[in-house]
Amino acid sequence: MIAPVNQMMMQMQAQSAYDDVKKSAGLAYVIWFFFGVFGGHRFYLGQGGLGAAMFLTLGGFGFWALLDVALIGGAVRAVNARKKAEIFGRAGLPVL
Repeated sequence: MIAPVNQMMMQMQAQSAYDDVKKSAGLAYVIWFFFGVFGGHRFYLGQGGLGAAMFLTLGGFGFWALLDVALIGGAVRAVNARKKAEIFGRAGLPVL
């Protein structure tokens, strides 16, 4: 069993590692505003395939890019949840 102090240190290190890689919804919206039809926000969120599809179709002729305004918040939360689970899982810690 891990001593409480060691576990707290491991949790702080995992949280710090997560903070270093988590994505910002605000930045995703700014990227969408300037580069939405090119899929820039999708590339930022690590969704390269969808970003390439948006780039090739100019954001689904603009419709897909407009729809993404409503989807960005959920996409950022999902990406961040996966990253946090991965980082905490590697450290053998529960996700809080």
